[in-house]
Formats: sequence, C-alpha cells, structure tokens
Amino acid sequence: MDTMTLPTLSALEHQGWDALCNQTGSSFYGSLMAEDAVMVLVNTMDRDTVVASLDQAPAWDSYTISDERIVRVGAEAAALVYRATARRAGEEPFEAVMTSVYVRSADGPRLALYTQ
Repeated sequence: MDTMTLPTLSALEHQGWDALCNQTGSSFYGSLMAEDAVMVLVNTMDRDTVVASLDQAPAWDSYTISDERIVRVGAEAAALVYRATARRAGEEPFEAVMTSVYVRSADGPRLALYTQ
C-alpha cells in the first residue's frame, strides 16, 4: 500500500496540529520526524531542538488546513503543501503556507523537512 498519498499525509498533518493544540507536540513530532529532519521557520531547527521547543510552546486553540496538494519528490518522498490558519486566545490569527516533506520508511512516512 502506498503511504505517500494525500489522505495519509494530510492525516499526519492534522494529527500534528491536534498535538500542538493539546500540548503533546513534543512527543508527536519526536516520533514523526526522521533522525536528520529539520524545520525551517524563522531559523532552522534540528529534530532535538524542535522536540525541546515544543515542550515550552503555548497551545493553539484551533486551526484549519486548506488548499492541500501533493508534490512527488522521487519514488521515496512526497511533499504536502497547504495553507494553515491557527488561533490562540487573545492573539491575531496566524496564517502561512507550509510544506512538509515526508520520506518513506519501514514504519511509515517520516517528516524530513518542514518549511513555512
């Protein structure tokens, strides 16, 4: 079964956002990210830095994902590109276009690169 499909990768992104909403992002991304994965935000963070930073991150109250699409990156990888809007109480909504690149592994897709 091909695990690099829009429904599968979209479900992983929703699980990630759900984890950010219920403050379990550290454990979720700790298990989802490949060992050499990076997230490129304002700066670049490796897997260990991401996991540590998510322990301190305030929870999101809600999010929406839209305009999802898959971009194939070879036989063993795919990128999910989408728009997200997230909200925290008392703050302006956060909106960005995001790309999550997943690589195929024996345990299912692993997040290798995330950018916004």
